Amino acid sequence: MSCSQMVNAQFLSASDTSENSVRKYQRIISSNKEIVDFIEYSLAEKGLPRHLRNLALIESHFNRNITSGAGAVGVWQFMTSHANQYGLSEQNRNDLYKSTKTAVVSLTNLYKKYNNWVTVVAAYNCGEGNVAKAMAAAGSSQYHVFYKYLPEETINHVKKYLNACYATGELPSVLNNYNSSRMNAVFFAGSGSKKYNSNLSETEINAGFNLNVIADELDVDVNKILAWNPGITEELENKGESMLYLPTDLMPDFLLRKNKILSRSIKEGNIINTKQ
Repeated sequence: MSCSQMVNAQFLSASDTSENSVRKYQRIISSNKEIVDFIEYSLAEKGLPRHLRNLALIESHFNRNITSGAGAVGVWQFMTSHANQYGLSEQNRNDLYKSTKTAVVSLTNLYKKYNNWVTVVAAYNCGEGNVAKAMAAAGSSQYHVFYKYLPEETINHVKKYLNACYATGELPSVLNNYNSSRMNAVFFAGSGSKKYNSNLSETEINAGFNLNVIADELDVDVNKILAWNPGITEELENKGESMLYLPTDLMPDFLLRKNKILSRSIKEGNIINTKQ
């Protein structure tokens, strides 16, 4: 299983893959072809992925005349403060050409800051300040860790985005991008002197294994185990088993000590407790 499949299986995935959902998103796109073509051209012109057209899709259904209850306007649902930040006048927020050009600049800047499109979508919805607060509360810059501290509306917004990308066949690209960013953060920007190969190997474990014991035996921080394996705690609790992903050069150590780790885990109890 690839790294992107790991994230898809254990954390980020489309929450609604029903035929109705897929047809709904595809129908909105096909009935707004001219607008979609212009948005995709504008994105591609600046080197941005075409799947970002799905942000306008979930924001407004491509309706340039829509105004939200919070006062966001147009296809890209610009709030006045966000528009002013990029020199877009309040009156021009429902101008397709000007608002799209502004959205492209905004999305480019957000990507430079967060380096993955999942966090960009969250920040576009709730603002960089709320994302910063969530990261601080979680002690992590990775969406699958800090998302629970975001507003419920933003969490649902990201889910809608993933569902729309599933409908357009672009979800694997979004997940690959997220996973690459996640791996870079885990392996190359983390604390500590040990650096591991960013390729992951897999093996199966059951709920008898204590993640703290695994971390201790392998001499790594338990938070790295969790970062390499988003959702593993829930998987072990709910299913009693899970795939364990470790850097390729660390996996042999685990396999050599697997029996010892399991014995220690059983003795120490709290089989999957990773809380301090």
